[in-house]
Amino acid sequence: MTLLQNLEHRLAAAIEAAVGEAIPPNIAPSADLRFGDYQSNSAMVLAKSRKTNPRVLAGQIIAGLDLGDLATAKIDGPGFINFTILREAYAAHAEAILKDPRLGAPEPGKGKCIVIDFSAPNVAKPMHVGHIRSTILGDSLCRIARFLGYEVIADNHIGDWGTQFGMILHGWKSLLDPNALAADPITELVRIYRDVNAAAKSDPAVLETCKSELVKLQSGDAGNLAIWRQCIDVSKAGLEKIYARLDVKFDHWLGESFYNSMLPGLVDEFLESGLARESNGAICIFSDETKAPEQDPFKVHKEDGWTDNPAIIRKADGGFLYATTDLATIQYRIDQWHADQIWYVVGVPQQLHFRQIFESARRWGKTTEFVHIAFGSILGEDRKLMKTRSGENVGLTDVLEEAVERAAAAIAEKNPELGAEEAAAIAEIVGIGAVKFAELSQNRLTDYVFAWDRMLSLQGDTAPYLQYSHVRIRSIFRKLDHAFDAAAAKIILEKEEEIHLARLLARFGEVLPLVLEDFRPNLLANYLLELARAFHSFFEACQVLKSEAATKSSRLALCELTSRVLAKGLGMLGIRCPERM
Repeated sequence: MTLLQNLEHRLAAAIEAAVGEAIPPNIAPSADLRFGDYQSNSAMVLAKSRKTNPRVLAGQIIAGLDLGDLATAKIDGPGFINFTILREAYAAHAEAILKDPRLGAPEPGKGKCIVIDFSAPNVAKPMHVGHIRSTILGDSLCRIARFLGYEVIADNHIGDWGTQFGMILHGWKSLLDPNALAADPITELVRIYRDVNAAAKSDPAVLETCKSELVKLQSGDAGNLAIWRQCIDVSKAGLEKIYARLDVKFDHWLGESFYNSMLPGLVDEFLESGLARESNGAICIFSDETKAPEQDPFKVHKEDGWTDNPAIIRKADGGFLYATTDLATIQYRIDQWHADQIWYVVGVPQQLHFRQIFESARRWGKTTEFVHIAFGSILGEDRKLMKTRSGENVGLTDVLEEAVERAAAAIAEKNPELGAEEAAAIAEIVGIGAVKFAELSQNRLTDYVFAWDRMLSLQGDTAPYLQYSHVRIRSIFRKLDHAFDAAAAKIILEKEEEIHLARLLARFGEVLPLVLEDFRPNLLANYLLELARAFHSFFEACQVLKSEAATKSSRLALCELTSRVLAKGLGMLGIRCPERM
């Protein structure tokens, strides 16, 4: 149980005694430590609804509050109840979580299944910088949700079935360089696609050939299917190299093609149930007119007022769309994986699409909770979308390579005596970690500037700063002439810097559940930065290795716990900690 949960339990009992009914208390960490560690406005909220004096009600609540050896409470301002945790309680809690492999974190997700749909690149195309957000954000949410007890199924819903394959099939048959394919499959597939696409724009006959190749593929032509499967295989091999470098793993790679056989029956079901109808030859899902137009995803406002904005699930030519595939995907995830929630980590521009899909699924009778975890864009230092000089998206592999190269240069400057192999391994950890933290320390909905120098700095709000903090702590233990038994340590908090470090260590289990309330790993990132700053203040103010025996053991225990929380927290952001830097 976290300290916050302990307070909530005690405050809830006191509120029930004061007002005669069970009401969940409002309690949160104080924004200003001058007013205590935690603050509740419950008395003010309850007094308003009961038309009574909030300070009087707060007094009645405190009178029935049994805080024991946990905290003290007092009334402030118009009726806030402020709690100050006793230093002995912080010490006891630090000792407890030092023995706990979960470091005091709860498991609110026990018995619940979440499917997380993230990354989802198109095959036969290189991953670019725009894939950073979905891939890294989705992976972090998987890690955090699993740690909090959820059963998590990570699904990479790759784009492996679409109109681009007509051009790739034609290019494969007429332009392919087998040696180039063997050396760099994605680059060669992109080359033939671009060459065919350019030719199709100037020669209608080429375009017709591509359409013919696509129809043959969709009709099950054995030769085209064999080429298509080879494209998928070489593309996945290339993608898996990038994912391995990022330490990102998926439970499934069920792409669009997996659901092809389900689409005709799905459209028939929507027609038969009246959820969809024909319009100009296409099959569409229209508004059911139960929502106000401004809340209805199937309405759009134009000059002459609100008009229909249907979701098309079958085109007039018989082709299916993303909406059809996404609905089939929902059905599969519910029927086969028994998903309680499905999260889609996809950019802001797809907001309307998911509003329509989720509303269609609800009208279809699906009670699973659907969430679109949207995010903004990555900008260059000119505050424009990151592009190469030729105007193309910056390749993700290129970003990772440059991050590692820059990290290697910084490490060589700071620690030139490292061996080449060790320096290269550390550069990989630091460079990849810097890219991830630059993403995860941002509010996901905001656009952010990709600034190399700031990202790789050992100072400020960066992954290298946190990794260095962890390295600095581990170096303390390398100076000991014996193994330290953290589980047997007695923690004594005397100086304010020790108390504040213990205060922040206790917050680890409180912060993690908050991350999933609005899908914001930046809350964890910001917490880790605050913890690292508290540790450095503690280390400057408090002798560790040169202090007396009992104090030394206590402070080493605080160091050990801090290193564990930093490593675990960074691990849930997908960031590793080197032993040296």
